[in-house]
Amino acid sequence: MASKKPHAVCMPCPAQGHINAMLKLAKLLHFNGFHITFIHSEFNYDRIIKAYGASSLKGLEDFCFEAIPDGLPPSDESVNQDIESLANSVQTTCSIPFRNLLIRLNDPSSAVPPVSCVISDSFTSYTLEAAKELNIPDIFFCPVSACSYMGFIYIKELIDRGITPIKNESDLSNGYLDTPVDWIPGLKNMRLRDLTSFIRTTDPDDKLLNFVKIEAQKAFEATAIIINTFDELEDEVLSAMTPMLPPIYTVGPISLLCSQFPVTQSSSIGSSFLKEDESCLEWLDERDRESVVYVNFGSLAVVSNEQLIEFAWGLANSKHNFLWILRPDLVSGEAAVLPEEFLDEIKGRGFLASWCPQERVLSHPSVRGFLTHSGWNSTIESVSAGKPMICWPYFGDQQTNCRYVCNEWGMGMEIHNEVKREQIEELIAELMDGEKGKEMKKKVVEWNEKAIRAIQAGGSSFINFNRILDEVLLERK
Repeated sequence: MASKKPHAVCMPCPAQGHINAMLKLAKLLHFNGFHITFIHSEFNYDRIIKAYGASSLKGLEDFCFEAIPDGLPPSDESVNQDIESLANSVQTTCSIPFRNLLIRLNDPSSAVPPVSCVISDSFTSYTLEAAKELNIPDIFFCPVSACSYMGFIYIKELIDRGITPIKNESDLSNGYLDTPVDWIPGLKNMRLRDLTSFIRTTDPDDKLLNFVKIEAQKAFEATAIIINTFDELEDEVLSAMTPMLPPIYTVGPISLLCSQFPVTQSSSIGSSFLKEDESCLEWLDERDRESVVYVNFGSLAVVSNEQLIEFAWGLANSKHNFLWILRPDLVSGEAAVLPEEFLDEIKGRGFLASWCPQERVLSHPSVRGFLTHSGWNSTIESVSAGKPMICWPYFGDQQTNCRYVCNEWGMGMEIHNEVKREQIEELIAELMDGEKGKEMKKKVVEWNEKAIRAIQAGGSSFINFNRILDEVLLERK
């Protein structure tokens, strides 16, 4: 009987990377017998329909999409909303629309099974109040690395110790950010600059600093926490987290875990805000094995026009093949314009696209490595594909990911300081042909093998996924 089906309501943070990871988890739950209600913000719901047409969010009879307002005024759907305004608005306005939706879904006349659990992004804690009121377990899904999340949890302590906000702007350039931070449990060899970029403010009322401080403290109130990582990769920080927090279940890399289940029914359900250009895959088919650098700064990073030009000439002067993703809103406040002579220089060895199916690109045999903003999805997908990285962290959790990729896990190199074409050219040469590049490749292949073992039957992530089903999600069935 339909009513017996467990019903998971999935509430991602309204950003592309968070939605991508949550959708994978939703598909895994759907395959394991769950009715799914997946919630977008109205703005993002409209963006996806604009990119893929009205049928793209039709879903299935037991995999439904809903939308709630994010509280911001209407804006251009081809451009990302302002992160600071969005974070503040979501935290203050989404609680009531979310509660009303839960009540509507739980109504006997709704024709869907009663809600048995809420899976909320670890940065959408406004779900806790309604879940508690309606006596529904609220499981947090953490789409960032465990080391980044631990850093977020300790922002409160950084504020209490007077370390952030910083005292004056000069601290950003005078070496203060190199101050060691050796007291956060489970984090190794960290400096202030390796913690979230949100601490680099002089304003005690900074919206993003306060947003992540409040959201991370809510971890203690969740029923359980699912993290998109695997035990071997982050063993020390996970060991430190486990006694502090509600039960933790590592199920990553989630993209690899999906490959263990034939999620064919829901495989066509997508979540991209931008139309993916699949012609880049045909271009990759025509390139030699491991001859291409893949460049993508994710869905939120923005660059200045000067930085864009430096990246462009660094790529061109490397003389290597490259596939570069140039989002329509990549350049801050203006359209990306590349010089005519650059386009002439790269003919035949450079492919520019506005968006692409990233996992398929990363797993393509022509791709040697990934020049990335170090977002967690991109990082763990690179590990899943066995591809070393050149890291240019932009903001948020990316500084911590970069530090671990380059210094602890040995599978990346960082772009330091200002973006200069000479440094880009040098790092690409090293990635493609250098000794360090070979070492990184060897390391990432080792991590890739560990990741694959984790998601296979008997592996830690595979076992943990089944444990969360048995111990938390299906407990009330």
